[in-house]
Amino acid sequence: MKKNHNKQITIKSLVLLAALISALSACKKSYLDTDPLSLYEPGKTFTTKGGLDAALAMCDKHLRSYWTYFEYVDLGLPISTDYMFTDVAVASKTDDGNIFVDIATRLTPTDMPERTGYFWAETYNGIKYANSILTYIDNVPGLSDAVKNEYKGRAFFHRSFHYMGLVFKFKDVPFVTRILESPKVNFQSTKREAILQKLTEDMELAVQFVPNQAQMPLTGQINKGACRQLLIKCYLATGQWDKAIAQADTLINQSGYALMTNNFGTFVSPYANVWPVTRNVIWDLHRPENKAIPANRENILVMINRNNTDMAVKMNSMRNWLPFHDNIAATAPDGKQALRFYAPTNSAYRAQFDYKSAIGRGIAHIRPTFFAQHAMWYVNGVNDAGDLRHNSAVGNWARMDSLKYNDPTSTAWFGKNLRLRSATGALLCSDTVRNWFDWPHYKYYIEDPIETQNRSEANHRGGAGDLYCYRLAETYLLRAEAKFYKGDIAGATADVNTIRQRAKCTQLYATVTIGDIMDERARELNMEEFRFVEMSRVSYCLALANKPDEWGNQYQVENLHQNSYWYQRIQHYNEFYNKGRVTVKNRSYTMAPHNINWPIPQGAINANGGARLRQNEGYSGFDGGIPMWEKWQDAVADEEMP
Repeated sequence: MKKNHNKQITIKSLVLLAALISALSACKKSYLDTDPLSLYEPGKTFTTKGGLDAALAMCDKHLRSYWTYFEYVDLGLPISTDYMFTDVAVASKTDDGNIFVDIATRLTPTDMPERTGYFWAETYNGIKYANSILTYIDNVPGLSDAVKNEYKGRAFFHRSFHYMGLVFKFKDVPFVTRILESPKVNFQSTKREAILQKLTEDMELAVQFVPNQAQMPLTGQINKGACRQLLIKCYLATGQWDKAIAQADTLINQSGYALMTNNFGTFVSPYANVWPVTRNVIWDLHRPENKAIPANRENILVMINRNNTDMAVKMNSMRNWLPFHDNIAATAPDGKQALRFYAPTNSAYRAQFDYKSAIGRGIAHIRPTFFAQHAMWYVNGVNDAGDLRHNSAVGNWARMDSLKYNDPTSTAWFGKNLRLRSATGALLCSDTVRNWFDWPHYKYYIEDPIETQNRSEANHRGGAGDLYCYRLAETYLLRAEAKFYKGDIAGATADVNTIRQRAKCTQLYATVTIGDIMDERARELNMEEFRFVEMSRVSYCLALANKPDEWGNQYQVENLHQNSYWYQRIQHYNEFYNKGRVTVKNRSYTMAPHNINWPIPQGAINANGGARLRQNEGYSGFDGGIPMWEKWQDAVADEEMP
């Protein structure tokens, strides 16, 4: 049967949701709520299956917002902020006096810039939407137990996804599982280990309750495969390696999924006269047009977000993640601007050099590190030229020196390849942080047909496009991780090499370290995974397993704020932080060990006036004597206490 793509929610339902979501705290505002008061009563609203569907659609929309949400264009996306805390990227908008680079000193409970605060407020909003379903579903008449369980399973997924992000950003946080009947301002923090235990139990139920994608009429809803993927991460975070492997085995071998190894779907290669692409499986896999089609057996959970639908959200991916090409900071040897982005109506426009349309116009909100561009692509000491994910010959990977000077007035250099230095060695780019770096074109190019078809438009920022939440390539890497912790290095190596073979790599591993697994995640899952969250989780798991990293270091869970695998990767692989080499707007790039745990926002602490939330070590207000719940059952029991 042909599947219809999930449009998530009707306009009528949106109107309903605008009212009901505001009321999820029973018309009382607590410190976790960010919505205005409402005259609607959720206990009455959630009396029909339609009300549940609307709330579940809001959960799906909120999940997608982690990849798509932006308040102002120049602030970028939440996922961009996550990457600023990793080994592969840093903030790079060098004309911004508030640029978020001095993280070690700047990130405080009262100063949480560049959308770090988003991950607290909006994550609790997402939890609230899931809790609304779990709180009221048993009051909806006419639903069978199987149908109720299916709704509960999807709500468990959403709540667990959000809490997994919270505990690996903020560590010990308030644990909320229901919509309260009366206001509460005396929450206590709950220990991360206790929350992870509850998430695992919930996801075990979700895997039982939620059907496979093949049994569902709509694409884009939470399905059993997505629940298994999240359960794998829960098992890893609770040190249950064998169970993680078993779930991964089921996903890989028994659930109808498979890695895409050959070309498939629609070959989309616009502006081939400017930026030619030789068709290959990696290019096809990451075309938004191919992500949700039935032929794509690698997709586990896709988030529907396409142009010309009422739920489309432009990501502005090229604007946020590409170099600031159209800027005088990069010049030709004759002093003329290196690249100019002309509208087709401009007399200087030349179709064969229309980089505006072919690659997009960037402003470099973030930029990759040297490690991400170059060093991590070396395996066995060899720069693997066959790797399709880093291959310029087929058009997947974009290099600055592959572009050509396109200012017609630069007569001596027009049509020649860009160069960073002149013949005498003089630097031709005055801002190499923002204006000169390479990038994965196959990942970042998302066409906005409105801008590319407008002959008066000199911008091309990136349109809406379907997005991966989970796909099977990550499952292999999660299984490799579990096997590594268990001591099955041969099995872990085989799983990593499976991903490399699909990418047509010429270099395979003889044996892998945790570093090799994390490098492969960076190669395969760039701007799909929330890398900081995954680095924090892996640091925690590595300590649980008492296994060494690639440098022989071992870690303790209780001391990760002092030294962690995450921090060691920052120190070894990120040439910006703590090196004293780059200063922007009188700010130096810095990162501290305790930044593995972000500060609990002071506003949340102040609003919770009846008790004190536990602040993380390394930030002002930390007090190890503040009590917190050691068991999730105690936190749940306390929810109904005044």
